[in-house]
Amino acid sequence: MAEEAENNTLTNPDGGGESLTEEISENLHSHHHSSSSDSNSPKPAASSSVKDDRVFRLFGRQKPLHSVFGAGKPADVLLWRNKKISAGLLGGATAIWVLFELLEYHFLTLVCHISILLLAILFLWSNVHTFIHKAPPRIPQVHLPEEPFLQVVSALRIEINRGFTILREIASGRDLKKFLLVIAGLWILSVTGSWANFLTLFCITFVLLHTVPVLYEKYEDKIDPFAEKATIEIKKQYAVFDTKVLSKIPRGPLKGKKLD
Repeated sequence: MAEEAENNTLTNPDGGGESLTEEISENLHSHHHSSSSDSNSPKPAASSSVKDDRVFRLFGRQKPLHSVFGAGKPADVLLWRNKKISAGLLGGATAIWVLFELLEYHFLTLVCHISILLLAILFLWSNVHTFIHKAPPRIPQVHLPEEPFLQVVSALRIEINRGFTILREIASGRDLKKFLLVIAGLWILSVTGSWANFLTLFCITFVLLHTVPVLYEKYEDKIDPFAEKATIEIKKQYAVFDTKVLSKIPRGPLKGKKLD
């Protein structure tokens, strides 16, 4: 009897041996079921990334628009990350255009009038301060730093040299398509320049730079499909033009032909 009781105690201590075995088997079964369901479940992240890579982007870009513009302060201004600075620059450009175009103000006249106003204000403030406090005020000295001007000149020099390099490649006659595009662009620019003066064109360009990129970033999912269709159609028309016209233009003497 003692041995039988001891065996019962080992197999079913406190009446919970069978429940413990069942709990372990249930845990193993649930773990196997969850692992199999995870392995069979779809992976939306991978499919979405593959889908995003196949989306057509304007000008063939693969980076966000903010990174294309340099991901710095100029990009923040153009894409209105800092609305106060962007609005201030846009308002300043508009005010300059209104002054010089609508009101027909001249640049030298404007500089002289601003200088007269500032000197008059400082002169009156200096005399009032001396009369009240019995001491002349401390007018701060203004010094323009050298480094920003050197950086602007250096960046401008790099861009001008890059433009000269591109023009040299176009003039070498290796790429007829690029040559025709540059000629068409310069012709459109010359026609546009005959409609308005330099200041108006500069202000229009400035306004477009501060409005078109931010609008494109906001509606790029709608603009890119339309741009893809337009690009396909332009390539078709260029292929027809190349077949009928450009392919018939002589490209110079053949290198493989021997002269007698």
